[in-house]
Amino acid sequence: MAKSLQSTTDEDLALLGELGIDLAPEPLADYSPREERIIAGFEEIERFVLAQGRLPQQGEDRDIFERLYAVRLDRLRESEECRTLLEPFDPHHLLTATPDISPSPAIDVEAQDDQALLAALGLDTTANEITQLTHVRSRQEIKAAEEVAQRNPCLDFEQFQPLFKQVQQDLKSGARATLKYQDNAQINRGDLFILKGQKILVAAAGEVFTTDSGLLNHRLRVVYDNGTESDLLMRSLQRALNKDKTSRRITTPDLGPLFSQTALAPQGEGELDNLTSSPDDLPSGYIYVLRSQSDVPFIAENRSVIHKIGVTGGNVKKRIANAKHDPTYLLADVEIVATFKLSHINPKKLETLIHRFLSATRLDVELQDRFAIPVNPREWFLVPLEAIEVVIEKIKDGTLDQFRYDRATASLTRL
Repeated sequence: MAKSLQSTTDEDLALLGELGIDLAPEPLADYSPREERIIAGFEEIERFVLAQGRLPQQGEDRDIFERLYAVRLDRLRESEECRTLLEPFDPHHLLTATPDISPSPAIDVEAQDDQALLAALGLDTTANEITQLTHVRSRQEIKAAEEVAQRNPCLDFEQFQPLFKQVQQDLKSGARATLKYQDNAQINRGDLFILKGQKILVAAAGEVFTTDSGLLNHRLRVVYDNGTESDLLMRSLQRALNKDKTSRRITTPDLGPLFSQTALAPQGEGELDNLTSSPDDLPSGYIYVLRSQSDVPFIAENRSVIHKIGVTGGNVKKRIANAKHDPTYLLADVEIVATFKLSHINPKKLETLIHRFLSATRLDVELQDRFAIPVNPREWFLVPLEAIEVVIEKIKDGTLDQFRYDRATASLTRL
């Protein structure tokens, strides 16, 4: 049975999770500046452990910072207040782990900052103020820097430079366009974005894995148009794009209209279904993708992955002019997020094909029209825009029957 717009089914929520949409709001931590410094200082120790594969150790043969981290860790372990504060930030149990060797003779860990600790280590504290805990950056500053600053020279940039040049030409000629990046939209290999004024390419993507919080993630190789690259988690890149209010997604090139010779078989059928076999073919028209501006909580919270997909032979703007009074458009204004030009295509067959291919993601809603008659709009889908663009590309080249839509990765998978 269809559900009302005011409620969602467990299936819809599960599907949003599979699309990589984090439904849980991030908790707003309320830490004092001192607590922030303690946490940030502990995370520096954790990064050392992950990089070196061992706990930091004291000793004259050790690096200055390793000796500092070792003493700092001892101090944190001895403080009940610090152990309580840091417990949620200690997945590797560093506060209780045993070092590989015995530590050097005890140092007074009651010192209030790293400057005193360095003095206890016999180091010149005036020359090392940067290592003081009081100078440790906040966790927010560190995370923001990690998302954009961990870049290395791209040694094979000559392979990517022609692409960036072509993209720039395409943007100037109108062959490509830019769209506002929608919060937490899926990111796949081959995607292009503008981040902080730089064009970036997702050159490679690793295997998808599930985080401790149950969300899907994977590592990306991101190449920048200035000849650098970085190794980012997909969700880190999402956060960077979310924070940059000027971030844009660069669309695929305009490959021209879908021509009448296109022939393919819809998912589940055994023979080709010629999209132009009817006298009702349109000389021209559009596939359009809309996004609802409804303020219904479920729609508003997941707006970036809820789309209406349709085909028309007329003007799209005129078609949606009365949207807020039409149940087909969820009784709300809509935004046009993409259009694809058609040429001599049977609109009903094309629309049916797209809807059938994406049927597993159809949004099941029920609402009443102005005469209180129940209406079930059937053209709304829980699918990201970039996946819709790929579907259109496969229709263009006549290979859609070789793919299926994978809800787990929100992308097309070859059969």
